[in-house]
Amino acid sequence: MDSKHPIDLYFAATPNGWKISIMLEELGVEYNVIPVNLAKGEQFHEDFLAISPNNRIPAIVDHHPTFSNIGGPISVFESGAILKYLGEQFGRFYPPATDIRGRVAVDQWLFWQIGGLGPMAGQLSHFINYAPSLAPDTNHEYSLERYRSEYLRLFQVMDNQLEKTEYLAGTQYSIADIASWPWIVPYKRFLGDDGMAAYPNLRRWFVAIKNRPAVKRGMNIMKEQAKKPLIESLNSESRSILFPNKSKL
Repeated sequence: MDSKHPIDLYFAATPNGWKISIMLEELGVEYNVIPVNLAKGEQFHEDFLAISPNNRIPAIVDHHPTFSNIGGPISVFESGAILKYLGEQFGRFYPPATDIRGRVAVDQWLFWQIGGLGPMAGQLSHFINYAPSLAPDTNHEYSLERYRSEYLRLFQVMDNQLEKTEYLAGTQYSIADIASWPWIVPYKRFLGDDGMAAYPNLRRWFVAIKNRPAVKRGMNIMKEQAKKPLIESLNSESRSILFPNKSKL
């Protein structure tokens, strides 16, 4: 695929997608947004699966990598891997290889988000936004409480850390912050308007990042798409693929 920009970003307006649009805006590099319409099942198209075999956004294709030993365009899928790749390539928001302690600090919070905050927030989102429509006769209260409690526990973990440090991995804004911040954005939907009231350090961090110009630009990518719940735009085929256990609904 020819691209007018060095980096193609395969994107949908979700927290994982925003991680990469924010990172690219922070870096100030040129990129081409290629929308992936999840409602139409475009994530299952062969050309997308060739670069993202897990049929998930985001993914990138870097047409002009600066690493001397890559030798041509390279594709990367999974948001954490993309953030690390971009941080290493452009030498920003990720410590250099000589700073082992700094890299460990960033890596542990990056993987904390990937293994904890993202999945738990994603499950909470599912039971708030999708489960009532997919299984209207089922009581989802246990699931809601389970994932809401875990989301709040992770809020407390972040608040404790941010009492000691300005950013998650220390004094410097990093890919760890970029990875976690989009999953805090929907907190009002998950917890109510005062959902962050008990976490002053987290709130300070959240507002500071929200006010970064690059974050605002990254969040504006396909902003209108994010306003409409995905469940409302799914056709029967897409619904059966995304929610196979409820394919007859």
